Amino acid sequence: MKQIYFVTGTDTDAGKTLVAAGLLHKVNESGLRTIGLKPLAAGCDETPDGLRNADALILQATASVKLAYEQVNPVALREPMAPHIAALRENRRLSSDRLVSFCRGTLMQPADFVLIEGAGGWRVPLNPSETLARVPQQMQIPVVMVVGMKLGCISHALLTAEAIARDGLTLAGWVANVVDPDMPVLQENIDTIRASLRAPLLGVVPRLEPCTPAAAAEYLDVEPLLTKK
Repeated sequence: MKQIYFVTGTDTDAGKTLVAAGLLHKVNESGLRTIGLKPLAAGCDETPDGLRNADALILQATASVKLAYEQVNPVALREPMAPHIAALRENRRLSSDRLVSFCRGTLMQPADFVLIEGAGGWRVPLNPSETLARVPQQMQIPVVMVVGMKLGCISHALLTAEAIARDGLTLAGWVANVVDPDMPVLQENIDTIRASLRAPLLGVVPRLEPCTPAAAAEYLDVEPLLTKK
């Protein structure tokens, strides 16, 4: 049975891709087959092969199951902005049904562990009536939350966790990713969030140099995600 999780962040640039790729790398080491998906990406470069998003390329390269780029990132938008706005500027319309269909099609591939990375935070709009949260809701999959550790992160983390619960989904775990290396009372902030959430802390990822999936994996614990529930 596949273990499938949706990876969300407390904000844009919270470190979702670094953490997701680190988790994939860690699971790869156990010999399990992994897939990383980024169904929606806003902010892509023109290449000879078409539009490419840097985060999606990292997931594609890190996962052990090798997929075509279009399977990893089926909806690629040029401009780095809120996806619904970027889509409107390209005369396209986003919908959760379409994104879920893409994900489910790719998930017919044999795999043991799958991460589906969101875009931005939990309530990123897709259209006037839907947010990206509808994707994990429709798929009924648990969530991994990446908390960007910086001033304001406690409120961001607790509000995101509350929204996930309100949407009827399980927070399977969270990761503290140090965005601001000079953040005062970092440990006290981590301790406060940890005491407020029932979900396990999967790791604290410091500022890394080099910033690679392998380096992030050293600070992550995947066992809570691999345990059958």
